[in-house]
Parts: sequence; structure tokens; C-alpha cells
Amino acid sequence: MTTITLPARCDRAAAMALFPEFVAAIGADVLDVDARQAEQVGQAMLQLLASAKSSFALVRIAPSDKLREAARLTGLENVLLDEVAK
Repeated sequence: MTTITLPARCDRAAAMALFPEFVAAIGADVLDVDARQAEQVGQAMLQLLASAKSSFALVRIAPSDKLREAARLTGLENVLLDEVAK
């Protein structure tokens, strides 16, 4: 199991900075994404998370309220948050 922690500001720069961590985690059975501190969530981060959901056997995202809202507004709530980490 691999865990990646998202920063408070999840913009394009953060997505680009975290991309290598996601690539390095490929092959892990489970990827846990700790997004509980995410306060600002941009489209690039949502795209990275959606891509991870299709690239890993299991991705569990522990969302902040802001990530949950961004996912809902973009129609990605069911894609990203169907398996929530405790």
C-alpha cells in the first residue's frame, strides 16, 4: 500500500509536482490519497486523481470538504469518491 498526501493548494503546480509520486506508485495494490487538508482544488488535480482511479486496482481517497465539493461540481463525485478511506 502506498499513501500520497495532497497539499492544501491542489492546483496545476501541485498536480505536476505530485505526478512522479503517482507514477512511482504504479504497481501498488492499493493507493491511499490523503486529501483531508485540500482547501483549493483545481481541474488539473481532479484530472490526476481521475487518471489514478483508472490506473490502479484500488484507489481510496480521504477527501476534504473542498475536494468533495469540487468533485460534485465537476460531476466526478461518483468517480473519485466511491471508495473513501477512513
